[in-house]
Amino acid sequence: MNRSELVATLADRSQVARKDVDAVLSAFTATVGDVVAKGDEKVSIPGFLTIERSHRAARTARNPRTGETIPVPAGYTVKVSAGSKLKDAAKGK
Repeated sequence: MNRSELVATLADRSQVARKDVDAVLSAFTATVGDVVAKGDEKVSIPGFLTIERSHRAARTARNPRTGETIPVPAGYTVKVSAGSKLKDAAKGK
């Protein structure tokens, strides 16, 4: 499902104008991006989804073509955890 399909589905289910749903979705993504960029807290929708910034330690990797060892610097990544309701939906419950 792409963004326009998501906006259309949410607008139909909530009986709200697509323009308003798109504005809320834009605000949601901007807010999540800001929280992840700061890294001092996480976004949680209880029972559904948790999004947070995670630190990845420096490590060495191997170039699969040459077999050469390459140092990979420390950095950050995003950790997304599914809640119980989302896990149940994936199981078809």
